Amino acid sequence: MRNSSRFHKKRSVKNGLPPGTLVHIGDKSEKSAQISVIGYSPDAVEEYQFEQIDLYLQNPCDSPVVWVNVEGVHDVELIRKLGEKHTLHPLVLEDVVNTVQRPKVEDYGDYLFIVLKMLHPTKEGDFNSEQLSIILGPDYLFTFQEGITGDSFDTVRERIRSGKGKIRGMGVDYLAYALIDAIVDGYFTVLEGFGERIVDVEERLTQSPDHGSLHLINSMKKEIIYLRKSVWPLREAISFLERGDSPLLHDATRIYFRDVYDHTVQVIDTVETYRDLLSGMLDLYLSSISNRTNEVMKFLTVIGTIFMPLTFLVGVYGMNFKYLPELEWRNGYFILWGLMMAMSLLMVAYFRKKRWL
Repeated sequence: MRNSSRFHKKRSVKNGLPPGTLVHIGDKSEKSAQISVIGYSPDAVEEYQFEQIDLYLQNPCDSPVVWVNVEGVHDVELIRKLGEKHTLHPLVLEDVVNTVQRPKVEDYGDYLFIVLKMLHPTKEGDFNSEQLSIILGPDYLFTFQEGITGDSFDTVRERIRSGKGKIRGMGVDYLAYALIDAIVDGYFTVLEGFGERIVDVEERLTQSPDHGSLHLINSMKKEIIYLRKSVWPLREAISFLERGDSPLLHDATRIYFRDVYDHTVQVIDTVETYRDLLSGMLDLYLSSISNRTNEVMKFLTVIGTIFMPLTFLVGVYGMNFKYLPELEWRNGYFILWGLMMAMSLLMVAYFRKKRWL
């Protein structure tokens, strides 16, 4: 189980700096930034890969629809040059390199700026998260990733290359829909793994609750809180794309955003359900620990009650009086043992009759 502190990133490094200052906030990728370009029309597709911003600027793509994907927003200089080339607002660039933004949509007239969280499921059942920034223009679309290996867009790339579906015949707004839809579908994959982990923890709680179970519950509660913070604002952003009046979004595409909105609501419902289940699991853990303690105390009480009269008898005949009549009995030792055994058996039988054992 990974440490849930990976969801918390310090933004205090920007304190006191003027608006529009480009300071990267987040986990710095060890890989150098990569720029991939896919340009397409109904009849053709062209792809390019660049490792330096200057090479990209010298080789512009003139296809009707151009998708530029940047992996590695820690390269502040690359982001700055890209913004200068395409006259992007400094506040947009600032939000691109600041990876603790909440999902949102901002209309800058000539383009839309969209921020959302992209989740990557892991083999352990949890997930990694990175911020995805989208700039949607009239005939271009920029996506900015933090640089975590892999993304949710392989199926979209394959549809572009193969020409399957409507994507090559539609505009850049449909491309934005396809990317956002792929991200929301990825949420379902993450939630499926999360649900399986909840089932495993529930079984562990019913069989043998321990401190490890409590650690798992607390870790999963932090993850579900992060999921909730990522999904709730996303519904508002998708609603803007569905109902907004931006000329960059065509009526034919808004129908598809409505479908994404429905999927987002389903994700929210699932997140809220899992959140309630985790709260119930914490109560179940506390109840299990309390019941175990009660069982131990019950057992010790029964043992103490059984030995109390035996202790009394042993104490009486252990007194150091000179004239103790029973000391002269020839079979007194065996009689006392028989009496103590009979008392013990009678008390056990009584406890069983009362269902205290």
